[in-house]
Amino acid sequence: MSNPYDYAKTNQERFLEEYQELLRIRTISTQPQHADDVAAAAEWLRAMMLRIGMERAEVILLPEGRCPLVLGEWHGAGEDAPTILIYCHYDVQPAEVADGWHTEPFEPTIKEDRLYCRGAVDSKLHVMSNLKAVEAWLAADEKPKVNIKVVLEGEEESGSENINAFVAQQPERLAANIAMVSDGAILAPDQPSLTYGLRGIAALELHVSAPVSDLHSGHWGGSVHNPIQALTEILAQLHDENGAVTVPGFYDDVVPVTATDRALLEQVEPFLQAEWDDVVGAPAVWGEAEYILPERLGARPTLEINGIHGGYTGAGMKTVLPARAFAKITCRLVPRQKPAQIIQSVVDHIRSIAPETVAVDIRPSEPGAEAVLLDVESLAMTAAAEAYTHAWGVEPVFERSGGSVPICFECMKVADEVVIMSYGLKSGRAHGPNENIYLQNFYNGIQATIKFIEVVGSRGN
Repeated sequence: MSNPYDYAKTNQERFLEEYQELLRIRTISTQPQHADDVAAAAEWLRAMMLRIGMERAEVILLPEGRCPLVLGEWHGAGEDAPTILIYCHYDVQPAEVADGWHTEPFEPTIKEDRLYCRGAVDSKLHVMSNLKAVEAWLAADEKPKVNIKVVLEGEEESGSENINAFVAQQPERLAANIAMVSDGAILAPDQPSLTYGLRGIAALELHVSAPVSDLHSGHWGGSVHNPIQALTEILAQLHDENGAVTVPGFYDDVVPVTATDRALLEQVEPFLQAEWDDVVGAPAVWGEAEYILPERLGARPTLEINGIHGGYTGAGMKTVLPARAFAKITCRLVPRQKPAQIIQSVVDHIRSIAPETVAVDIRPSEPGAEAVLLDVESLAMTAAAEAYTHAWGVEPVFERSGGSVPICFECMKVADEVVIMSYGLKSGRAHGPNENIYLQNFYNGIQATIKFIEVVGSRGN
Protein backbone atom coordinates (compact mmCIF):
# COMPACT_ATOMS: atom_id res chain seq x y z
CA MET A 1 0.00 0.00 0.00
CA SER A 2 1.34 3.42 -0.97
CA ASN A 3 1.63 6.10 1.72
CA PRO A 4 2.88 9.67 1.23
CA TYR A 5 5.95 9.31 3.46
CA ASP A 6 7.35 6.34 1.56
CA TYR A 7 6.41 7.87 -1.80
CA ALA A 8 8.43 11.00 -0.97
CA LYS A 9 11.48 8.98 0.08
CA THR A 10 11.29 6.78 -3.03
CA ASN A 11 11.13 9.82 -5.32
CA GLN A 12 13.79 11.97 -3.63
CA GLU A 13 16.13 11.89 -6.61
CA ARG A 14 13.43 13.05 -9.05
CA PHE A 15 12.24 15.71 -6.62
CA LEU A 16 15.78 17.10 -6.43
CA GLU A 17 16.05 17.21 -10.23
CA GLU A 18 12.78 19.11 -10.53
CA TYR A 19 13.85 21.50 -7.78
CA GLN A 20 17.02 22.27 -9.73
CA GLU A 21 15.01 22.79 -12.91
CA LEU A 22 12.99 25.52 -11.20
CA LEU A 23 16.15 27.06 -9.73
CA ARG A 24 17.58 27.58 -13.21
CA ILE A 25 14.75 29.93 -14.17
CA ARG A 26 15.80 33.53 -13.44
CA THR A 27 12.67 34.64 -11.63
CA ILE A 28 14.00 38.09 -10.71
CA SER A 29 10.87 40.13 -10.13
CA THR A 30 12.81 43.31 -9.33
CA GLN A 31 14.25 43.54 -12.89
CA PRO A 32 11.80 44.18 -15.77
CA GLN A 33 14.07 42.40 -18.24
CA HIS A 34 13.26 39.14 -16.45
CA ALA A 35 9.48 39.48 -16.67
CA ASP A 36 9.37 36.72 -19.30
CA ASP A 37 11.37 34.42 -17.01
CA VAL A 38 8.95 35.00 -14.15
CA ALA A 39 6.01 34.33 -16.48
CA ALA A 40 7.69 31.15 -17.74
CA ALA A 41 8.17 29.93 -14.18
CA ALA A 42 4.52 30.62 -13.40
CA GLU A 43 3.46 28.44 -16.33
CA TRP A 44 5.97 25.76 -15.30
CA LEU A 45 4.46 25.71 -11.81
CA ARG A 46 0.90 25.65 -13.12
CA ALA A 47 1.72 22.64 -15.26
CA MET A 48 3.35 20.90 -12.29
CA MET A 49 0.27 21.47 -10.13
CA LEU A 50 -1.90 19.75 -12.71
CA ARG A 51 0.64 16.98 -13.23
CA ILE A 52 0.75 16.08 -9.53
CA GLY A 53 -3.02 15.77 -9.35
CA MET A 54 -4.46 19.12 -8.33
CA GLU A 55 -7.92 19.62 -9.79
CA ARG A 56 -7.38 23.17 -10.93
CA ALA A 57 -4.37 25.45 -11.50
CA GLU A 58 -4.41 29.01 -12.77
CA VAL A 59 -1.90 31.75 -13.52
CA ILE A 60 -3.33 35.08 -12.29
CA LEU A 61 -2.11 38.58 -13.10
CA LEU A 62 -4.35 41.52 -12.18
CA PRO A 63 -3.91 45.04 -13.62
CA GLU A 64 -2.42 46.17 -10.30
CA GLY A 65 0.40 43.61 -10.50
CA ARG A 66 3.54 43.06 -12.55
CA CYS A 67 4.31 39.37 -11.95
CA PRO A 68 1.75 36.56 -11.77
CA LEU A 69 0.70 34.35 -8.93
CA VAL A 70 -0.19 30.69 -9.42
CA LEU A 71 -3.18 29.22 -7.62
CA GLY A 72 -3.78 25.47 -7.41
CA GLU A 73 -6.73 23.74 -5.75
CA TRP A 74 -7.72 20.23 -4.66
CA HIS A 75 -11.10 19.74 -2.98
CA GLY A 76 -11.22 15.96 -2.87
CA ALA A 77 -11.71 15.80 0.90
CA GLY A 78 -15.25 17.17 0.63
CA GLU A 79 -17.19 20.22 1.79
CA ASP A 80 -17.07 19.32 5.48
CA ALA A 81 -13.30 18.85 5.60
CA PRO A 82 -10.97 21.65 6.68
CA THR A 83 -9.02 23.59 4.06
CA ILE A 84 -5.33 24.39 4.20
CA LEU A 85 -3.92 27.29 2.18
CA ILE A 86 -0.18 26.93 1.50
CA TYR A 87 1.66 30.14 0.55
CA CYS A 88 5.18 30.39 -0.91
CA HIS A 89 6.92 32.76 -3.33
CA TYR A 90 8.92 31.73 -6.37
CA ASP A 91 10.59 35.04 -7.27
CA VAL A 92 14.16 35.78 -6.20
CA GLN A 93 16.65 38.59 -5.75
CA PRO A 94 19.18 39.52 -8.49
CA ALA A 95 22.51 37.70 -8.52
CA GLU A 96 25.74 38.05 -10.50
CA VAL A 97 29.09 36.26 -10.21
CA ALA A 98 30.66 39.67 -9.58
CA ASP A 99 28.70 39.93 -6.33
CA GLY A 100 31.05 37.34 -4.83
CA TRP A 101 29.56 34.06 -5.99
CA HIS A 102 31.89 31.07 -6.13
CA THR A 103 29.61 29.38 -8.68
CA GLU A 104 27.23 30.48 -11.42
CA PRO A 105 24.31 31.86 -9.37
CA PHE A 106 21.57 30.33 -11.52
CA GLU A 107 23.23 26.98 -12.10
CA PRO A 108 22.53 24.68 -9.12
CA THR A 109 25.79 23.30 -7.75
CA ILE A 110 25.94 20.52 -5.17
CA LYS A 111 29.01 20.40 -2.93
CA GLU A 112 29.01 17.70 -0.28
CA ASP A 113 25.72 18.11 1.58
CA ARG A 114 24.75 21.54 0.27
CA LEU A 115 23.16 22.95 -2.86
CA TYR A 116 24.23 26.43 -3.99
CA CYS A 117 22.00 28.61 -6.18
CA ARG A 118 20.03 31.84 -6.10
CA GLY A 119 16.60 31.01 -4.67
CA ALA A 120 17.85 27.79 -3.08
CA VAL A 121 16.65 28.92 0.34
CA ASP A 122 14.57 32.03 -0.47
CA SER A 123 12.26 30.62 -1.40
CA LYS A 124 12.15 27.87 -4.02
CA LEU A 125 13.09 25.46 -1.25
CA HIS A 126 9.64 26.08 0.22
CA VAL A 127 7.86 26.05 -3.14
CA MET A 128 9.20 22.61 -4.03
CA SER A 129 9.03 21.11 -0.52
CA ASN A 130 5.34 21.89 -0.36
CA LEU A 131 4.46 20.92 -3.93
CA LYS A 132 6.25 17.60 -3.52
CA ALA A 133 4.44 16.98 -0.22
CA VAL A 134 1.11 17.61 -1.95
CA GLU A 135 2.18 15.29 -4.78
CA ALA A 136 3.02 12.59 -2.26
CA TRP A 137 -0.43 12.83 -0.70
CA LEU A 138 -2.29 12.85 -4.00
CA ALA A 139 -0.31 9.81 -5.17
CA ALA A 140 -1.08 7.84 -1.99
CA ASP A 141 -3.77 5.18 -1.75
CA GLU A 142 -5.46 7.09 1.07
CA LYS A 143 -6.04 10.71 0.11
CA PRO A 144 -5.68 13.61 2.56
CA LYS A 145 -8.56 14.51 4.85
CA VAL A 146 -8.10 18.19 4.12
CA ASN A 147 -8.77 20.28 1.03
CA ILE A 148 -5.64 21.98 -0.25
CA LYS A 149 -5.00 25.31 -1.92
CA VAL A 150 -1.49 26.35 -2.95
CA VAL A 151 -0.77 29.96 -3.88
CA LEU A 152 2.67 30.83 -5.23
CA GLU A 153 3.57 34.51 -5.47
CA GLY A 154 5.77 36.00 -8.18
CA GLU A 155 6.64 39.40 -6.73
CA GLU A 156 7.25 38.96 -3.00
CA GLU A 157 10.71 40.47 -3.43
CA SER A 158 9.35 43.55 -5.19
CA GLY A 159 6.13 44.77 -3.63
CA SER A 160 3.42 42.07 -3.69
CA GLU A 161 0.97 44.35 -5.49
CA ASN A 162 -0.60 41.48 -7.42
CA ILE A 163 -1.39 39.20 -4.49
CA ASN A 164 -2.48 42.09 -2.28
CA ALA A 165 -4.98 43.15 -4.93
CA PHE A 166 -6.13 39.54 -5.33
CA VAL A 167 -6.77 39.20 -1.59
CA ALA A 168 -8.69 42.48 -1.58
CA GLN A 169 -10.80 41.68 -4.65
CA GLN A 170 -11.33 37.92 -4.39
CA PRO A 171 -10.72 36.84 -0.79
CA GLU A 172 -13.03 33.85 -1.17
CA ARG A 173 -10.59 32.24 -3.62
CA LEU A 174 -8.03 31.94 -0.81
CA ALA A 175 -10.43 31.28 2.06
CA ALA A 176 -9.16 28.53 4.38
CA ASN A 177 -9.28 27.24 7.92
CA ILE A 178 -5.50 27.38 8.16
CA ALA A 179 -3.03 29.43 6.13
CA MET A 180 0.46 27.98 6.16
CA VAL A 181 3.02 30.62 5.21
CA SER A 182 6.13 28.77 4.13
CA ASP A 183 9.08 31.14 4.11
CA GLY A 184 12.02 32.04 6.33
CA ALA A 185 14.49 30.00 8.35
CA ILE A 186 14.88 27.64 11.29
CA LEU A 187 17.59 27.96 13.93
CA ALA A 188 19.99 25.18 12.94
CA PRO A 189 20.19 22.21 10.56
CA ASP A 190 19.32 19.84 13.39
CA GLN A 191 17.10 22.17 15.45
CA PRO A 192 13.79 23.27 13.91
CA SER A 193 12.05 26.36 15.24
CA LEU A 194 8.56 27.74 14.94
CA THR A 195 8.16 31.46 14.48
CA TYR A 196 5.22 32.76 16.47
CA GLY A 197 5.97 36.46 16.01
CA LEU A 198 7.06 38.68 13.15
CA ARG A 199 7.88 42.35 13.33
CA GLY A 200 6.07 44.82 11.12
CA ILE A 201 7.78 47.48 9.05
CA ALA A 202 7.50 51.14 8.14
CA ALA A 203 9.93 53.12 5.99
CA LEU A 204 10.83 56.63 4.89
CA GLU A 205 13.48 58.64 3.09
CA LEU A 206 14.95 61.78 4.64
CA HIS A 207 16.27 64.38 2.17
CA VAL A 208 18.25 67.40 3.40
CA SER A 209 19.29 70.31 1.17
CA ALA A 210 20.76 73.78 1.58
CA PRO A 211 22.46 75.50 -1.41
CA VAL A 212 20.81 75.41 -4.81
CA SER A 213 23.72 73.40 -6.22
CA ASP A 214 27.08 71.92 -5.19
CA LEU A 215 29.48 74.70 -4.18
CA HIS A 216 33.24 75.19 -3.90
CA SER A 217 33.93 74.35 -0.26
CA GLY A 218 36.80 76.84 -0.12
CA HIS A 219 34.68 79.72 -1.39
CA TRP A 220 31.53 79.01 0.62
CA GLY A 221 32.44 76.57 3.40
CA GLY A 222 31.73 78.02 6.84
CA SER A 223 28.73 80.01 5.64
CA VAL A 224 26.45 77.15 4.60
CA HIS A 225 25.22 74.36 6.85
CA ASN A 226 26.61 71.36 5.00
CA PRO A 227 23.62 69.05 4.23
CA ILE A 228 25.67 65.94 5.05
CA GLN A 229 26.61 67.39 8.41
CA ALA A 230 23.03 68.46 9.09
CA LEU A 231 21.73 65.03 8.10
CA THR A 232 24.12 63.22 10.44
CA GLU A 233 23.23 65.62 13.25
CA ILE A 234 19.57 64.72 12.81
CA LEU A 235 20.25 60.99 12.58
CA ALA A 236 22.43 61.06 15.69
CA GLN A 237 19.46 62.31 17.71
CA LEU A 238 17.17 59.39 16.84
CA HIS A 239 18.73 57.07 19.46
CA ASP A 240 20.11 57.53 22.95
CA GLU A 241 23.45 56.18 24.14
CA ASN A 242 21.83 52.84 25.07
CA GLY A 243 20.30 52.24 21.65
CA ALA A 244 16.72 53.18 22.58
CA VAL A 245 14.75 55.20 20.04
CA THR A 246 14.23 58.81 21.18
CA VAL A 247 11.18 59.57 19.03
CA PRO A 248 8.37 60.72 21.36
CA GLY A 249 5.52 58.19 21.40
CA PHE A 250 7.56 55.48 19.67
CA TYR A 251 7.07 52.98 22.51
CA ASP A 252 3.56 54.04 23.59
CA ASP A 253 1.79 50.97 22.17
CA VAL A 254 4.54 48.43 22.81
CA VAL A 255 3.34 45.55 24.97
CA PRO A 256 5.93 44.52 27.60
CA VAL A 257 7.63 41.16 27.14
CA THR A 258 5.75 38.64 29.28
CA ALA A 259 7.22 35.97 31.50
CA THR A 260 5.85 33.36 29.08
CA ASP A 261 7.56 35.09 26.16
CA ARG A 262 10.86 35.26 27.98
CA ALA A 263 10.67 31.59 28.95
CA LEU A 264 10.14 30.60 25.31
CA LEU A 265 12.83 32.94 24.02
CA GLU A 266 15.41 31.85 26.60
CA GLN A 267 15.37 28.44 24.90
CA VAL A 268 16.32 30.12 21.64
CA GLU A 269 19.07 32.33 23.06
CA PRO A 270 22.01 29.87 22.77
CA PHE A 271 21.18 29.18 19.11
CA LEU A 272 20.80 32.87 18.26
CA GLN A 273 24.00 33.78 20.07
CA ALA A 274 25.93 31.11 18.17
CA GLU A 275 24.40 32.30 14.91
CA TRP A 276 25.19 35.92 15.77
CA ASP A 277 28.80 35.00 16.45
CA ASP A 278 29.02 33.08 13.17
CA VAL A 279 27.18 35.44 10.83
CA VAL A 280 27.46 38.98 12.21
CA GLY A 281 31.12 39.19 13.11
CA ALA A 282 30.81 42.53 14.97
CA PRO A 283 33.11 43.25 17.94
CA ALA A 284 30.26 43.00 20.47
CA VAL A 285 26.49 42.73 20.79
CA TRP A 286 24.81 46.14 20.97
CA GLY A 287 21.36 47.36 21.98
CA GLU A 288 18.98 47.65 24.89
CA ALA A 289 20.89 45.92 27.67
CA GLU A 290 17.80 45.02 29.72
CA TYR A 291 16.60 42.67 26.97
CA ILE A 292 18.15 39.33 26.02
CA LEU A 293 19.30 38.85 22.43
CA PRO A 294 16.14 37.06 21.14
CA GLU A 295 14.02 39.90 22.57
CA ARG A 296 16.13 42.56 20.89
CA LEU A 297 15.89 40.66 17.61
CA GLY A 298 12.17 39.89 17.65
CA ALA A 299 10.19 41.39 20.52
CA ARG A 300 11.44 44.98 20.55
CA PRO A 301 10.90 47.66 17.89
CA THR A 302 13.85 49.31 16.16
CA LEU A 303 14.71 52.29 14.01
CA GLU A 304 17.51 51.57 11.54
CA ILE A 305 19.43 53.78 9.14
CA ASN A 306 19.68 51.59 6.04
CA GLY A 307 21.53 53.88 3.69
CA ILE A 308 23.08 57.33 3.52
CA HIS A 309 24.39 59.30 0.57
CA GLY A 310 25.60 62.77 -0.27
CA GLY A 311 28.36 64.71 -1.96
CA TYR A 312 31.25 63.32 -3.96
CA THR A 313 32.07 59.60 -3.56
CA GLY A 314 34.34 58.97 -6.54
CA ALA A 315 38.11 58.43 -6.63
CA GLY A 316 40.37 61.17 -5.39
CA MET A 317 39.31 64.44 -3.80
CA LYS A 318 36.67 66.91 -4.90
CA THR A 319 36.35 69.79 -2.47
CA VAL A 320 32.63 70.17 -2.86
CA LEU A 321 30.06 71.50 -0.46
CA PRO A 322 27.11 69.27 -1.45
CA ALA A 323 23.70 70.65 -2.27
CA ARG A 324 21.88 67.70 -0.71
CA ALA A 325 22.14 64.46 1.23
CA PHE A 326 19.66 61.76 2.06
CA ALA A 327 19.15 58.70 4.24
CA LYS A 328 16.85 55.69 4.11
CA ILE A 329 15.23 54.72 7.40
CA THR A 330 13.13 51.71 8.38
CA CYS A 331 11.36 50.88 11.61
CA ARG A 332 10.71 47.30 12.63
CA LEU A 333 7.50 47.20 14.63
CA VAL A 334 5.98 44.94 17.28
CA PRO A 335 2.30 44.11 17.91
CA ARG A 336 -0.09 47.07 18.38
CA GLN A 337 2.26 49.54 16.70
CA LYS A 338 0.64 51.01 13.58
CA PRO A 339 2.96 51.78 10.64
CA ALA A 340 1.25 55.05 9.70
CA GLN A 341 1.25 56.28 13.29
CA ILE A 342 4.92 55.41 13.81
CA ILE A 343 5.94 57.12 10.58
CA GLN A 344 4.04 60.25 11.60
CA SER A 345 5.79 60.24 14.98
CA VAL A 346 9.20 59.95 13.30
CA VAL A 347 8.34 62.67 10.78
CA ASP A 348 7.15 65.03 13.53
CA HIS A 349 10.29 64.40 15.58
CA ILE A 350 12.64 64.97 12.66
CA ARG A 351 10.90 68.23 11.82
CA SER A 352 11.18 69.34 15.44
CA ILE A 353 14.95 68.75 15.61
CA ALA A 354 15.93 69.75 12.06
CA PRO A 355 17.98 72.97 12.00
CA GLU A 356 16.46 76.00 10.28
CA THR A 357 19.60 76.34 8.13
CA VAL A 358 18.58 73.45 5.86
CA ALA A 359 15.46 72.32 4.05
CA VAL A 360 14.05 68.93 5.01
CA ASP A 361 11.91 66.74 2.74
CA ILE A 362 10.56 63.52 4.28
CA ARG A 363 9.07 60.89 1.99
CA PRO A 364 7.23 58.01 3.68
CA SER A 365 7.00 54.69 1.87
CA GLU A 366 3.55 53.14 1.89
CA PRO A 367 1.86 51.16 3.14
CA GLY A 368 4.15 49.31 5.56
CA ALA A 369 3.04 46.21 7.43
CA GLU A 370 1.83 45.46 10.94
CA ALA A 371 3.48 42.94 13.24
CA VAL A 372 2.09 39.44 13.66
CA LEU A 373 1.84 37.50 16.93
CA LEU A 374 0.47 33.95 16.73
CA ASP A 375 -1.03 31.69 19.40
CA VAL A 376 1.42 28.91 20.23
CA GLU A 377 -1.47 26.75 21.48
CA SER A 378 -3.55 26.93 18.28
CA LEU A 379 -4.38 23.87 16.17
CA ALA A 380 -2.15 25.13 13.38
CA MET A 381 0.83 25.74 15.66
CA THR A 382 0.57 22.45 17.55
CA ALA A 383 0.17 20.57 14.26
CA ALA A 384 3.28 22.30 12.93
CA ALA A 385 5.21 21.37 16.07
CA GLU A 386 4.23 17.73 15.60
CA ALA A 387 5.25 17.93 11.94
CA TYR A 388 8.71 19.30 12.77
CA THR A 389 9.21 16.67 15.46
CA HIS A 390 8.37 13.95 12.95
CA ALA A 391 10.68 15.29 10.23
CA TRP A 392 13.68 16.34 12.34
CA GLY A 393 13.39 13.90 15.23
CA VAL A 394 13.50 16.70 17.82
CA GLU A 395 10.86 19.07 19.13
CA PRO A 396 10.97 22.62 17.76
CA VAL A 397 11.66 25.67 19.89
CA PHE A 398 9.60 28.85 19.52
CA GLU A 399 10.99 32.20 18.41
CA ARG A 400 9.92 35.70 17.46
CA SER A 401 11.57 36.69 14.22
CA GLY A 402 12.99 40.14 13.65
CA GLY A 403 12.01 40.13 10.01
CA SER A 404 8.73 41.01 8.36
CA VAL A 405 6.56 38.76 6.20
CA PRO A 406 3.72 41.09 5.15
CA ILE A 407 1.76 38.26 3.52
CA CYS A 408 1.01 36.90 7.02
CA PHE A 409 -1.16 39.91 7.72
CA GLU A 410 -2.97 39.36 4.41
CA CYS A 411 -3.47 35.67 5.21
CA MET A 412 -5.17 36.63 8.45
CA LYS A 413 -7.89 38.20 6.31
CA VAL A 414 -8.74 34.92 4.57
CA ALA A 415 -7.94 32.22 7.14
CA ASP A 416 -9.05 31.39 10.68
CA GLU A 417 -5.50 30.54 11.77
CA VAL A 418 -2.03 31.26 10.39
CA VAL A 419 1.16 29.30 10.93
CA ILE A 420 4.66 29.95 9.60
CA MET A 421 6.61 26.86 8.55
CA SER A 422 10.21 27.53 7.54
CA TYR A 423 12.71 25.00 6.22
CA GLY A 424 15.76 27.14 5.37
CA LEU A 425 18.59 28.53 7.49
CA LYS A 426 19.70 32.12 8.10
CA SER A 427 23.22 30.93 7.37
CA GLY A 428 21.92 29.98 3.91
CA ARG A 429 22.79 33.53 2.79
CA ALA A 430 19.41 34.50 1.37
CA HIS A 431 19.72 37.65 -0.82
CA GLY A 432 23.52 37.36 -0.71
CA PRO A 433 26.23 35.60 -2.71
CA ASN A 434 26.55 31.81 -2.41
CA GLU A 435 22.97 31.25 -1.26
CA ASN A 436 22.61 27.62 -0.24
CA ILE A 437 20.66 24.94 1.58
CA TYR A 438 21.49 21.66 3.24
CA LEU A 439 19.89 19.04 1.01
CA GLN A 440 18.51 17.33 4.10
CA ASN A 441 16.44 20.45 4.81
CA PHE A 442 14.69 19.94 1.47
CA TYR A 443 13.84 16.34 2.28
CA ASN A 444 12.88 17.16 5.87
CA GLY A 445 10.64 19.97 4.63
CA ILE A 446 8.72 17.57 2.40
CA GLN A 447 8.21 15.15 5.29
CA ALA A 448 7.14 17.98 7.61
CA THR A 449 4.48 19.25 5.23
CA ILE A 450 3.18 15.72 4.69
CA LYS A 451 2.85 15.29 8.46
CA PHE A 452 1.25 18.72 8.91
CA ILE A 453 -1.47 17.82 6.39
CA GLU A 454 -2.06 14.51 8.18
CA VAL A 455 -2.33 16.06 11.65
CA VAL A 456 -4.70 18.85 10.58
CA GLY A 457 -6.86 16.30 8.79
CA SER A 458 -7.01 13.99 11.82
CA ARG A 459 -7.97 16.79 14.19
CA GLY A 460 -10.34 18.57 11.85
CA ASN A 461 -12.84 15.74 11.53
